[in-house]
Amino acid sequence: MTELGIGIGWRPEIADAVEGLSGVDWVEVVAENICADHLPDSLTRLRRRGVTVVPHGVSLGLGGADRPDPARLAALGEKAVALGAPLVTEHIAFVRAGGALTASPALEAGHLLPVPRTRDALDVLCENVRIAQDALPVPLALENIAALISWPGEEMTEGRFLAELVERTGVRLLIDVANLHTNHVNRGEDPARALAELPVEAIAYVHVAGGVERDGVWHDTHAHPVPRPVLDVLADLASRVSPPGVLLERDDDFPPAEELAEELAVIRATVAGASVAGVSVGRGAAAEKPAGRPLLIGAGARVSGGPMPGAVTDAPPAVPEAVAPVPVRGGAGAGSGDEGARQRLGLAQASLLSALVAGTPVPEGFDSRRIGVQSRALAAKRAGVVAKVAPELPGILGREFRPAFLAYARTRPMSGGYRRDALDFAEHLLLAGRPEDPAAHRLLTRWWQDRSGSRPPGPAARLLRAARHALVRR
Repeated sequence: MTELGIGIGWRPEIADAVEGLSGVDWVEVVAENICADHLPDSLTRLRRRGVTVVPHGVSLGLGGADRPDPARLAALGEKAVALGAPLVTEHIAFVRAGGALTASPALEAGHLLPVPRTRDALDVLCENVRIAQDALPVPLALENIAALISWPGEEMTEGRFLAELVERTGVRLLIDVANLHTNHVNRGEDPARALAELPVEAIAYVHVAGGVERDGVWHDTHAHPVPRPVLDVLADLASRVSPPGVLLERDDDFPPAEELAEELAVIRATVAGASVAGVSVGRGAAAEKPAGRPLLIGAGARVSGGPMPGAVTDAPPAVPEAVAPVPVRGGAGAGSGDEGARQRLGLAQASLLSALVAGTPVPEGFDSRRIGVQSRALAAKRAGVVAKVAPELPGILGREFRPAFLAYARTRPMSGGYRRDALDFAEHLLLAGRPEDPAAHRLLTRWWQDRSGSRPPGPAARLLRAARHALVRR
């Protein structure tokens, strides 16, 4: 297992601060935010200093009913090679639903949504993970996610679900202790029980992040300081196993570099104070192997202790670990490609996602209030991301932007990426004759025309768009 040390999530907004922080052994970058053939200069400089960079994907949707998209897998693999990464990471989540499998409109969540902890969902997830492992050039680790909602009829705890996933695929785990705390507040799940049940020896690294509680609901914002309860979960994990790496995530409301340095120091002290038998986390530390069953390496997984070929680094390459192949053990449905399980899962996920983003009725067994909270959170995130990818829209619309977008998002699901969403929102406003201010209307029309290559929508387009939305709402 690659020793990573203490790291921080690299974001363009804090690139200079990250480069100036002392004691940062590695960084993680959101894979979808970079291009393999045009890496940000800051990441290139960090790599030349010997700082490991790990790509962290958010759009594969390995917990979804469809098999992984080969193009998305290829792009993630290319970024891993370009960065010389020792592994890539993704999430145990679904991010889209509908489409051909369910003969329903394709929907995008724009966010990570929880997978039901059922046998059907586990069978589908395991097959999807094996497909990803075979396609990727480096090992894969998967992250547990935070959730506001619970699926009815779940058959396993989170710890057991993760343990069986590892046993059947050999995949590594990225354990987010902030997400364990979130699920404790929102779903009553005990973080200590989850840590006791999951195979801690499979942990590739750990995420730590901040959030905030509002009206009894914990929001995993990544925009607040790391609270004491999250550090307590980190200490519990570090008392059970020495994590190969620990990383601080921050995605918004970035503090000064001094505050980031203080948080990293607290994280380092928390891990050091709870380490198993005095084992410390950090690059070059003498690592004692924790007790427990050996880590299974699934089909297609590749293990390397050093940089990928072509990596830019001043450090000498490490000697690759010797790992004997271990057969992947199958559970119920393992490797069977059970299309029935995929269709059942697909229908359930499409029904839930439609309620969240298209205003259709809440599926039976779900908490309607929590669905409402999640729906509003998804719309708010869409508004925030659209404002970042299309900053001209808030500039044109001013204070009208956010309420107008939230009203649009209630019944207009995202069917493509955020840039497409921005165009659809602008078109929606123009169809409605908004904004009313003539100057703003002209600016929005010009913005939409420049990016869509089309004339403002006429009556025929209006009828087509109305028919499409009517189908989505059925």
